[in-house]
Amino acid sequence: MANLFKRTHMCGVLNKENIGQTVVLNGWVQKRRNLGGLIFCDLRDKSGIVQIVFNDQIPQELFDKADKLRSEYVVGVMGEVKERESKNMEMATGEIEVYASDLVIYSEADTPPIYVKDDDHVSEDLRLKYRYLDLRKPKMQRNLTFRHKITKLTRDFFDSEGFTEVETPMLIKPTPEGARDYLFPAV
Repeated sequence: MANLFKRTHMCGVLNKENIGQTVVLNGWVQKRRNLGGLIFCDLRDKSGIVQIVFNDQIPQELFDKADKLRSEYVVGVMGEVKERESKNMEMATGEIEVYASDLVIYSEADTPPIYVKDDDHVSEDLRLKYRYLDLRKPKMQRNLTFRHKITKLTRDFFDSEGFTEVETPMLIKPTPEGARDYLFPAV
């Protein structure tokens, strides 16, 4: 088994203050571009996307491994944060990039049936069939985070007011046809 990298930073939080630091990132490959002696890879986690650079200064074995990367591979990358020459101000991390010095591929992936991006114009049926991919999209991540914050705020408020949260367990009785499940609160 390959070495596991312990993450030092989330992808979307890196900025100019991190220039010169060696960081370890874990996430999904959003996309990869091979320009001959230079490979660019966008690495994504729940906090955002950062560009990873594999250049001809690294060992050939590492460069070949980077060339095999595809969309939705799960990887760990170690490298140095540097200022980008051509900044992309549309990205939160658009002023920096990470020059890779090591790479671990945790999991390979087949070509996804839907892309993990907001503007993919996929049918609702396909989105629901591949829900695990749909939930990785930025819009869905924002929705989940928003819902979490609202729920936490509500629970914190009630807790500060002295309320005790009690969850009522439910008993489920499936019908022989399987069409309906009957729920009974168990007190």
